Amino acid sequence: MPTSTPRIAVLGNFTASLGLLGLPEVERFSDLDNLLAAPAVDVVLIDLPGNAAGQSLRKLRMSPLYRFSLIYCCRDLDSWCEALGDGAPPAELKEITPLWRLWKARFSLFNRGAAPDRFESRVLSWLWLRSSGVVHALRDPQVPQHYRYPLLEVLAEDEQVNCFVWLKLMAQQGWLGEGELVDRVRLCAGCGSGRLNYVDVCPECQALDISRQPSLHCFTCGHVGAQEHFLKDGMLLCPNCLNRLRHIGSDYDRPLENYRCKPCQAFFVDGDVEARCLDCGMSHAPDKLRVREVRHFHLAEAGRLRCRQGFNDESGALNQFGRLNLLGGKVFYDLLNWQIQIVRRYQLPAFSVIGMRFVNLTDTLARLGEHRGHAFVDSLVDRLQEAVRETDRCSRSSEEFLWLMLPHTGAEGMLSLRERLSKVAELFSAPEVSDVTLRMIGFTAPQELLEQEDAELLLARLASELS
Repeated sequence: MPTSTPRIAVLGNFTASLGLLGLPEVERFSDLDNLLAAPAVDVVLIDLPGNAAGQSLRKLRMSPLYRFSLIYCCRDLDSWCEALGDGAPPAELKEITPLWRLWKARFSLFNRGAAPDRFESRVLSWLWLRSSGVVHALRDPQVPQHYRYPLLEVLAEDEQVNCFVWLKLMAQQGWLGEGELVDRVRLCAGCGSGRLNYVDVCPECQALDISRQPSLHCFTCGHVGAQEHFLKDGMLLCPNCLNRLRHIGSDYDRPLENYRCKPCQAFFVDGDVEARCLDCGMSHAPDKLRVREVRHFHLAEAGRLRCRQGFNDESGALNQFGRLNLLGGKVFYDLLNWQIQIVRRYQLPAFSVIGMRFVNLTDTLARLGEHRGHAFVDSLVDRLQEAVRETDRCSRSSEEFLWLMLPHTGAEGMLSLRERLSKVAELFSAPEVSDVTLRMIGFTAPQELLEQEDAELLLARLASELS
């Protein structure tokens, strides 16, 4: 039977400082295995030192029972706690109840109530349940790439996932957004390892056995050699022409070439730098190494939209917008940037953008319910399809915003299409959908294009005017 208060468990010490004595629902577990063997609780408080808390949290997240649950670490937060937990518990632990109710409400909205069954949906679900959820990059010298993503590892189950490649794909599709840049690492071009040793080698024969050795240059014959070869009976004599070297600057000098290669006897100023992989043994010039940026990631607006609409393309009323052949956010941005570059360089052909915002659409569909909401959006999409041309391209940045890019369309053509699209508002005359209003804005390039403005800045400017 559903309850309005969560069942809370404490793992570790039950210290008085936690202030849990007034909460009768709290259960105590001194051992992680006992907690996993007991019936699942709603919220877990880990009262252990940082390192032990992080490892316990990792094991809890690997269990399907606590994969998405609210888990707080009560003491020092180590990097694993930050990557997998929900931070420190609130100062007043009675505040856990409203936080848990919010978590529960968001979980019921995810994927239209369907449980996340694939790796992709599990990660998006974990982030969706936390308004500030982040996929943290964790520095770990034990892994070849120096960094790992604990959240992806625990949610992968038995799947073999290349975390860096998967995150890049999710960012390209617009579901995840790039966060803080943590580091920039260089990896072996052969095996991808970051365990590299940088060594100086001879620029002539690439030998490693080089040493710094003072040398002299005889002005009489031009001979350059090690200083030790010029010393004889306490005097400086050129070993090649046998002239006595008395005055530096007139008889001899010290050349810049202060390094000597023992195998080939070459003299040089500085050795070449070579990166040698400690895992596979390959050698590379530093500029041939693979450069990888390590970042945190968060759920992007398109990812939130996907979580609300569901992962099944046929489910949900809002997904009927897919009949308009929508482009993903990044693809639409790239296409729009291309149009901007062309019009900046050649001035022609002109193109236009129309932004549409259906205010209160999401709330209205929730109030109408599944069947009536589906029918309403179906009629809305039919009207849009009648107005939108085959050459136009569409994209959605959120539940309420729809963007149309109109190639080879000037201001006059844009106004004509905008007039046809405005007739869509006739659908909002019925009392049950009267809260929905349509706002539109138009843009034509190159006349209205601002200096240094790209696709992202352009749509942000238009969206602010629609708001």
